[in-house]
Amino acid sequence: MTRSQDATRLGASLRHAPIYLVLLVGSIISLIPFLWMVVASTHRTSDLFGTPLPVLPGGELLTNLARLQEDVNFGRVMINSLAVAIVYTAFSSIVSIMAGYGLAKFSFRGRNVAFGLILVTMMIPMQVLLVPLFQMMASIGWIDSYQAVILPFVASAFGIFLMRQSFLDFPDSLIESARIDGANEFRTFYRIVLPVAKPQIAALIIYTFMTQWNSFIWPLLMLNTEDNYTVPVALNTMIGLSRVDYSGLMLGSLLATLPLLILFLIFQRQFIAGLLGGAVKG
Repeated sequence: MTRSQDATRLGASLRHAPIYLVLLVGSIISLIPFLWMVVASTHRTSDLFGTPLPVLPGGELLTNLARLQEDVNFGRVMINSLAVAIVYTAFSSIVSIMAGYGLAKFSFRGRNVAFGLILVTMMIPMQVLLVPLFQMMASIGWIDSYQAVILPFVASAFGIFLMRQSFLDFPDSLIESARIDGANEFRTFYRIVLPVAKPQIAALIIYTFMTQWNSFIWPLLMLNTEDNYTVPVALNTMIGLSRVDYSGLMLGSLLATLPLLILFLIFQRQFIAGLLGGAVKG
């Protein structure tokens, strides 16, 4: 019996071997740009155009880091980006969660129309909004301010859609039971509904933080002072007409990915649980 089970397992492994091989090759290919970024950040820019190309880390990491700090005050712009991304994520997540819950669990006239209008806004290109939003921010004196970067996009159509779909699956009977027991709406929402939606909230937080952290066009238009720059805007200033510091850009890009990796590691279990939970519905 044991030999039969071993033979069955071996046969199954052999049948899945091509799939595993394809996944392995795909994983290696997807890691190559990141590994090259690590290697390039430890060499001089001239080394990156030499022959042969460097394939192992070099010894210029501290030199590149000092030059990066000198050129764009990278420590300051990292703090700026973290502050903007954290504040935006907090406000946008609250708006998305509350709006999604209201659209999913409260019946009121025009609910479907309101949700449809929210979805329609996802089809509007960002480029169409730049001019009117810039004029609006200029008229209230918010140019070169962080509130101009954060507030116009706090209400995320995708975030509202994500949370609404999540709350639609929550049993109405549990909400009604809590109301019968005397719990008010806020207590019902906070104590009963939110704990069940933690995986979807984790996915929302990761997506929202990543969106703001990588945002470039709007902060570029709003922020005029170097001390107020975010990381993407600051790195863009390193690209000159006649000279590009590729080693510094690679190092800056490498450091800029660290907050995203840390955030994913923190919410990894909830994020994966949300994906698996959505995969087994029905």
